Amino acid sequence: MLIGRKEEIRKLKEAYESEYSEFVAVYGRRRVGKTFLIRETFNYQLTFSHTGLSKKNTRSQLREFYLSLKRHGDKDTPSPSNWQEAFDCLSTFLENSSDKKKVVFIDEMPWMDAPRSGFLQALEHFWNGWATARKDILLIICGSASSWIINKILKNHGGLHNRVSTRIHLKPFTLNECEEYAVSRKLGMSRTQLAEAYMIMGGVPFYWSKLDRTKSLAQNIDSLFFSTDGEFRHEFDELYASLFQRPEKYLKIIETLATKKAGLTRGELAVKSGLDDNGKLSQMLENLSYCGFIRKYCHLGKKVKDAMYQLIDNYTLFYYQFIRNNPSTDDNYWTKSIGRPQYNTWCGLAFERLCLLHTRQIKAALGISGILTHVYSWFAAPSEDKQGAQIDMLIERADNVLDICEMKYSQTPYAITSGYRNTLLNKAGRLSDETAGKQAVHIVMVTVNGLVRNQYTDIINNEITLEDLFRP
Repeated sequence: MLIGRKEEIRKLKEAYESEYSEFVAVYGRRRVGKTFLIRETFNYQLTFSHTGLSKKNTRSQLREFYLSLKRHGDKDTPSPSNWQEAFDCLSTFLENSSDKKKVVFIDEMPWMDAPRSGFLQALEHFWNGWATARKDILLIICGSASSWIINKILKNHGGLHNRVSTRIHLKPFTLNECEEYAVSRKLGMSRTQLAEAYMIMGGVPFYWSKLDRTKSLAQNIDSLFFSTDGEFRHEFDELYASLFQRPEKYLKIIETLATKKAGLTRGELAVKSGLDDNGKLSQMLENLSYCGFIRKYCHLGKKVKDAMYQLIDNYTLFYYQFIRNNPSTDDNYWTKSIGRPQYNTWCGLAFERLCLLHTRQIKAALGISGILTHVYSWFAAPSEDKQGAQIDMLIERADNVLDICEMKYSQTPYAITSGYRNTLLNKAGRLSDETAGKQAVHIVMVTVNGLVRNQYTDIINNEITLEDLFRP
C-alpha cells in the first residue's frame, strides 16, 4: 500500500500523460521508497525495468542488462560488448513494443557508471539521438547515490544538460505519514510512541516496515538495533557506502558534525575534520544536504558565508549516541536505558530535531502558513551586565514578528519555573535589543503534552503540542 507521496505520484502520471517523451530523475536517500513509489504508481506494468549491480565492473553490468532484456521477452538480443550496443538493443526492443507509452525504469543507475565504461555517453546518445525523436518514451532513472544523479545528470554540462524534464526528490515521511503507515500495519502505537520512533529512525519507510506489531516499541528497537543479529545494527556503514562511491570524506564530515549539537560553520568544519576548505568540500556539503543528512542555516543578522551546517538525520545521530561505541552486548539495552540520564538527555535533543524537521507544521499551527517566513537560529554572547542567549529556532515573519520557539520534551505537561521564566525573558529582551525593537518578539512553547498553567506562563504567546506536529 502506497502511503502519501501524492505530489510525486501526480508528477509521474503527468509525465506519463505528456504528448512528448519525458525524462524523469528520482533521487533520495537509501530505504526511502524510491523503487516502491515507481512500481506502485505504474502498477508494476513497466515496458522495461533494470537494476544496476552494486560494486560490479562493466562486463557484469552489461551482462545483467542483457539478461533484463531477455526477461522482458527480447529473446533474440545479442549480448552487448559496450553500453552503446546495450542501448541500441534497448531501442530496438522498445520499437517492437505495442505499449502506448513505453515506460523505461532504470534503477540504481549510478552503479552502472563504472570508470571508463562510456555509460554516460551512451545514455546521452540514447536519449538525444533516439528517444527525443519519438513521443512515446518515459524514461525514469533512479538511485540512492543522490550525488551521482545530481552531479552527473541534473548538473550535466554536456549532452544531458537540461534534458531532465521532471525531478523528484523523494524525502522521508512526516510524522503524519508515519502515523498513516503505522495504522495501515496495525502497529497500535500512541502518538508519543510514534514520535519516539521518529526520533530514532526518522521518516524512512523501510525502517518502519520492520516494526513488529506483536512487540512494544522498546522491544522492537532492541531487536532491530541492539541484538547481535539486529537488522539495523550495521546499517550505518551500508547507508553511506550506498550513497557515495567514496564515503570516507563524507563520514569525516558526519562524524565531526555529530559532536556539535548546533553545527559548525564551513571554516570550523574544515579545521575540525582535517578536510581542505575548497570546492570539493562545498560539493560534499551540498550532496549531504540534498540527501537530507544535514541542513544549512543562518543566524539572524549574519551573512550567508557564516552559515552553519548541522547534522539532522535521526538515525545517524542515534547511531553515534547509542550504537557506535556501545560496549554492551545486552540484547535488551534500549529497554533498560529508558528513564536513565543519557536517555532523558537524548529525548530532549531528539525532540528539538523532530521540531526542526516539522517547521511547516509549526507554522501552520501558528496560523502563518500564508506569511513569508525565514527560519534562523540566534545567539548573543554574555556581557558584563547581561546573560548570554541562545535560540535554536527563530521564525522571522514578514508581518514584523519574531517567534522564539522553545522546544521541551516531557512525558507530562511541562511546568515553567521562575528560573526558566527569567531565561525566556532574557532571550526575548536580548533579541529585542538586537533588532532595536523594530519587530515584536513572541515566545512560543513547543511541548509534547502542553504546559502546566501557573504564574509563570503569562509570558507565553503561543503553545504548540505534539498533536500539532502530526498535521498533514
